[in-house]
Amino acid sequence: MNTRIIGILGGMGPAATVELFRRIVAYTPAQCDQDHIPIVIDNNPQIPDRGPFILKGGPDPRPALCRSARTLERMGASFIAMPCNTAHAFLPYLRKAVRIPFLDMIAETAKVITEPRVGLLATETTVRTRLYHDACEVYGIEVLTPFSDDQARIMEIIYAMKGGVLDGTMRRDLRAIAYGLHERGAQALIVGCTELSLIVSQDDFAGPVYDALDILAHAAVRWAQQGIRQMPQPDHNKNPINRATITTRATSTIP
Repeated sequence: MNTRIIGILGGMGPAATVELFRRIVAYTPAQCDQDHIPIVIDNNPQIPDRGPFILKGGPDPRPALCRSARTLERMGASFIAMPCNTAHAFLPYLRKAVRIPFLDMIAETAKVITEPRVGLLATETTVRTRLYHDACEVYGIEVLTPFSDDQARIMEIIYAMKGGVLDGTMRRDLRAIAYGLHERGAQALIVGCTELSLIVSQDDFAGPVYDALDILAHAAVRWAQQGIRQMPQPDHNKNPINRATITTRATSTIP
């Protein structure tokens, strides 16, 4: 078996990092220790919050993200998986920072969706940067997002989970928000935040649930065992991240 080493760029948040590791182990066909895939992890919870930087001009997380990526490269990683949806807004910068490829969780998720209209549970920043909208548009898929009050509740739940809080009320509220998306015509649901991957399941929606963290875990196993497609390295001078443009462009996506 031509097994490569998986690098996990983690810490956003730590529980999601642990869950990606766990799922990769669970999805690896193995009869003994030696059959498993080597994995190296840089779990850096000190990476500045991605949302405030993009939407409000907070501390820039890109230097820390690039340092983590280079650390994984030095540790021998063959490619990098990053269990944070919002951080994929910085994927062009990260791909330029290292010589090894990055798995694109957003693209991997979009390409397995078969329904023409999906609902999205994600951070406000992921919604406003249209990461899933743009990825799904390639396949002619429409993405529906929660109403503003529901989106605010999603953010409360995400930050509560980052603080170690998890209760039945949170799951009940997420289920109600998902039901609202279904009532508006969503035929499937994207779980587009890795914190939410810890609490939302197939039982919480009437149609298929596409858990981005789960899809990333399967893709990482596949890349490690079957080989890597070298991803094109974009010209970042032509495609800078402009916080003002992102915010203005996406405001209308949250009714």
